Amino acid sequence: MENDRIAISTIFLAIRRSRIPILTIALAHLTGVLIGLLMVHSGVSLALDTRDSIVGRVYNGSDPTINALQNGQPLIAALSDFGANLFQGAVPSTLSGLGVIFPYPIALYRGWVGGIVSVDGSHISRFAQPGEAVYYVITLLLQLIPYSLAGGAGVHLGLAYYRSHSGAGKSRWFELPEPELRDVARIYLLVVPLFLIASLWEFLAR
Repeated sequence: MENDRIAISTIFLAIRRSRIPILTIALAHLTGVLIGLLMVHSGVSLALDTRDSIVGRVYNGSDPTINALQNGQPLIAALSDFGANLFQGAVPSTLSGLGVIFPYPIALYRGWVGGIVSVDGSHISRFAQPGEAVYYVITLLLQLIPYSLAGGAGVHLGLAYYRSHSGAGKSRWFELPEPELRDVARIYLLVVPLFLIASLWEFLAR
């Protein structure tokens, strides 16, 4: 029990040390969401057409998550979505943090996509129905929180990397700073279950 408390405390200490990058990535997500919301609810054709194109590609028969859902396998769909979010979304966002600025446009775009899907296929707002609105907001938050943690952890590591190489040049170029690398690992101990919860909610809560 004591070991569990220590492990949890190290995760939150890692988050605390990474809090500014995490918060700024979260702000980029939120900004993107608000822009997307405003665009589709204002009838901007670019946003509406992009929304239709993205959803159309997802439902064109090649997406394993949607295929599982349409075959009546919501749990398989949730696990597929979890794997895609983690390995195709979060991990690349963290790695791009080594360039410090790169996760921000990714987060802005990801938030924008989250905003433009706030309307359905008929371009009717999901906020028109309370149940649909609650489902949409919770799903969005559950997805963007771990994405913000993963992206912020990467930026935290990237900043530490450049600090360690800005001095007398003692560090070799391929060496990542161990304290911040451990922080990334600790934050992922929270990121992984949060993504799982998000996917289970998205596909099993309806």
